[in-house]
Amino acid sequence: MRFAIVGAGAIGAVHARLIDSLDDELVAVVDLDLDRARHLADQHGARAYADAASAYPEVDAVSICLPSALHATAAIDALYAGKHVLVEKPVDITLAAADRLIAAQRETGLTVSVVSQRRFQEPARQIKHAIDSGSLGRLTSGIVESAFYRPNSYYEGDDWRGTRAVDGGGALMNQGIHALDLLVWMLGRPVRVSAQTGQLAHHDIEVEDVAAATITFESGALGLLLASTAAYPGRPVRLSIHGDRGTAIMDNDRLDVLTTTDAALGEHSSVRQAHLAQYRDFVGAVAEGRAPGVGLSDGRRALATVLAVYESARLGRPVELEGN
Repeated sequence: MRFAIVGAGAIGAVHARLIDSLDDELVAVVDLDLDRARHLADQHGARAYADAASAYPEVDAVSICLPSALHATAAIDALYAGKHVLVEKPVDITLAAADRLIAAQRETGLTVSVVSQRRFQEPARQIKHAIDSGSLGRLTSGIVESAFYRPNSYYEGDDWRGTRAVDGGGALMNQGIHALDLLVWMLGRPVRVSAQTGQLAHHDIEVEDVAAATITFESGALGLLLASTAAYPGRPVRLSIHGDRGTAIMDNDRLDVLTTTDAALGEHSSVRQAHLAQYRDFVGAVAEGRAPGVGLSDGRRALATVLAVYESARLGRPVELEGN
C-alpha cells in the first residue's frame, strides 16, 4: 500500500517510521511548510508536497497527522479523493465534525480507522478477552490513570498546543483520550459523567492539565478517570478492571494481575509495537474489505466522553451522554 502522511510534525515523523517498518511504502509527505515536508520526506525516500491534492494521485491511503481540529476536514478530503484513511486521535474536537466524517465514510465506502493503539497492546487484548468470555463475571468498576508530565516547552513548541480552538482540550483530549478509550472499550457505553478539571502547573495555556471524572456505564459499572500532564516526572498508564468473579490490571505496559487465567503476567507490550499492530490491522482491513479494529464509531464515542467531561466540569454538575 502506498501512503501519504499529511502533517510533517512530531507525530507525522512517528507515522513515517511505522510505515517504514511495514512492507508498505511512504511515497508522499504533505505539509503547508514545504521545507518541513521535505525534511521528513528526504529521510524516508518520499516526495514532498505543500498541498494534499497534488499528492493523492500517487497514493492508496492517507495518514492524517495534523492538529486535532483539522482531522475531520482533511480526512473527508482524502475520502472524496478515493483514499483510505488512518486519522490520528482524537477523531476531531467536535461531534459535528466527527459526524461529517462518518457521513463521508458511509458515502464513499472506504476504510477509515482512528488511532487508538493501546487497544492493540497484548495485555489490553488479554483483559478484553477475559471480559468477553465472562471470566471476570459482571463488571462492577474500572479505574484508569494517565498521569503524564509535559514541561512548558511542550506547549510552547507549536502555537496550536494548549488552545481550545485547535487542540480542543488539554491533558484529556490530547493525552488521556488513549486511556479513556481503553476504559470505554472494556466497560461499554458511558451514560453519565461527573467531572472536574484544573489548570495547575501550566499557566500559559487555555486548557486543562488535570482532569478527573466518575463515569457511569450503561451496565451500571462505575469508572474512575485521571488524566494529567502535570504529574512530574510522569507515570505509565495504569488500568484496573474489576468484576464479581475476577480482576485484571495493566500497569507499565504489562499485564500485572489477571485472577482468572494463567495469562503471561509481566510480558511487556510497548506502545510502539501496538501502534505498528494498528497499522497492520488497517492495511489488512483494506485488503480484506472488513471493518478496522478501531472505527469511526469508536473514535466518536471517545470524543463524546471527553466532551462530556469538559461540560460537566464547566457546569459543575453531572451530564448525560446521548446517542454515543
